[in-house]
Parts: sequence; structure tokens; C-alpha cells
Amino acid sequence: MMEMLHYPFMQRAFAAGLIIALLAAMSGSFIVLRRYSLLSETLAHVSLVGVSVGLLFGLSPLWMAVAASLIASWSIEYLRSVHGMYSDSILAIFLSGSLALAIVIVSISGSFNASLFSYLFGSILSVSNDDLMIMAFFGSIAMVLLTLFFKELYFIAFDEEVARTSGIRVTALNFMLVSIIALIIALSIRVVGTLLIGALMVIPPVAAIRFGMGFFKTTLLSIAIALVSVVIGLSTSFFFSLPSGAAIVLSLLVIFVIALAVNRR
Repeated sequence: MMEMLHYPFMQRAFAAGLIIALLAAMSGSFIVLRRYSLLSETLAHVSLVGVSVGLLFGLSPLWMAVAASLIASWSIEYLRSVHGMYSDSILAIFLSGSLALAIVIVSISGSFNASLFSYLFGSILSVSNDDLMIMAFFGSIAMVLLTLFFKELYFIAFDEEVARTSGIRVTALNFMLVSIIALIIALSIRVVGTLLIGALMVIPPVAAIRFGMGFFKTTLLSIAIALVSVVIGLSTSFFFSLPSGAAIVLSLLVIFVIALAVNRR
């Protein structure tokens, strides 16, 4: 089994996958707690718009995905916090609108090429050393921010109004959280794909919650589940020639079913 690590592309894939799993599971714990899980799926579709624009105009798909996700996340949070719109309504609008826009852009380009397919479903072969360095750099910043403001983000997720009256800078931290989530999703598309990254951010926390522990322990368990799923998924992908993103998500689903069976209540 260890022979797959002799290949440089597998080394990069595992490194990238573990970085993304750590970040996705940790940030996902906050959005699951505040019943905001659809945010990850929405930003994944928005990042697809960025990828499509990048491929159409010969720009970097990764950076275009980052830009599109950040702009959308700020817009969503602005409409929710400033204009008081319902979260599910905003997310539904952005999700359907971004998907429609991506389809139009792909249609204009005149082809559904292999590059776009790899961004949709993930590809272990597409992770380069530059991609890995970018993931490590921005991932470190995201991890530091999530760790520094862990208690405040938990307080906000548990009760936003009480957190606001307690003097916590709720608006600023909310914008910081959605920015981190947007960045993680945009950086994840090489490994998991835009159509599957939402699962890596939502399923681990949901499975960990089944064990009924405190929030901190639940977050740690969520991270462990995500890391194990990435290892199993990428290994399965290598030996059976399966899409890496789909293999990771199926591994997550198996662990989730096990968590349901162990904790039926």
C-alpha cells in the first residue's frame, strides 16, 4: 500500500487533501452548528463560475475561483446581516444564479473540456507544487484565525444576539468566517471538486455530533473523521482508478452511516 507514496503526484495529493480536510472540518463545525450548511454548497457553485471564467479567458482558474467565492461570501453576509434577509433565501438565490451563470459561460466557451471536468469532481493529478504551497500558506492563516477566535465563533454560532450584547464583534467575525470558508472551498476544488467539497465540510461535523460530546471534542472528532476519509478515499482512488473527490465523499458517507448505527438516539 505504501508504494503509492513513491509517486510525487500522490505525495502532493495526500498533503493537499489532509490540509483541506483539517480546514474544512474545523470551519464546517461552526456552520453546521448555526444551521448554515448550505453556504458551503452555494460557494462551491460560485467558485465554479470563477473556474469557468478563468478557463474562458485564459486566466488562473484557482485565483478566479478564490475571487468569485470571496465576493459572493461577502455579498451573502451583507444581505443577511445588514438587510436582514433570511439565510436560506439568500443561499438559494446565489446557488441557482451561480449555477445558471456557470452553464452560460461554459456554453459560450463552446466546450466542456477535461480541465473543467477535473474542477467539477476533483483530480489528484492536477495538484501541483505551486497549488500545494498556496494551500499551505493560506491554510495556515485560516487555521490561525480559527484557533484565535474559536471561543468567539462558537459563542456567535450558539447565540448571535447574546454574543452581540456581550461585546463580541459579531459582524466582523461573521465576515471573517465566511471569507475563510470561501477561501477553503476555492482551494479545495483541485482535490475534491466543486460539486463535492460541501460534503467534506458538512458530513464530518454531522457524524461527530452523533457522539454527543462537547463542541471542542466534537470539532476534534470531526477533523479526525475528515482526515481518515481523505486517506481512505485517495488510497481507494489510486488502487481502483476512481475519481478522488467521489472516493473521499463515499468514505465520509460510510463513516456517517457507522456513526448513525453506533448512536441510534
